[in-house]
Amino acid sequence: MSDYYDAFEVSPVPKPGPDAMAPEPFRGIYGMPQFLTVPCTDLATSTDFWIRGLGFIELFSVPGQVVHLRRWMFQDVLLVTAGPDLTEPTAPPATSVSFSCVLSQIEQVAESCRAILPDSVEGPRDTYWNTRDIEVITPERTRVIFTAAKEYEATSQGARNLDAMGIPAPSES
Repeated sequence: MSDYYDAFEVSPVPKPGPDAMAPEPFRGIYGMPQFLTVPCTDLATSTDFWIRGLGFIELFSVPGQVVHLRRWMFQDVLLVTAGPDLTEPTAPPATSVSFSCVLSQIEQVAESCRAILPDSVEGPRDTYWNTRDIEVITPERTRVIFTAAKEYEATSQGARNLDAMGIPAPSES
């Protein structure tokens, strides 16, 4: 990993830790480097779930056609009205989309989603690469992972796992 360098200053994701605070939803307009488009057979139900359950805000909408949602900077989702040939899948896709959050948001998002759709959340679970994740299946059957980096502890199994993958310990700056 020697070809990589610390570039956290370009990210809205805060440094992991027990006091990490999530940034406020970003309401600025920018050229989106990446976004997710989700076809919905019930745009209102999906919009409600993404806002109340997953914590997105409605940046703007064209009624009956598209709802532009956002959480943090660079976490954009376009909910669009599905064409007449689309039927809701019965199983979630193998592919998922992941959104960063902070540890204090994991349980909050899980509880909010479960309050709307009781069986929509799996987890939380801790990963090999030192994150805590939940998996959410939205009303239109999108697989959404919310992932929060756990604080780096040099003597932890997570630190040893990261080292084994060639990811060096963070610098003390």
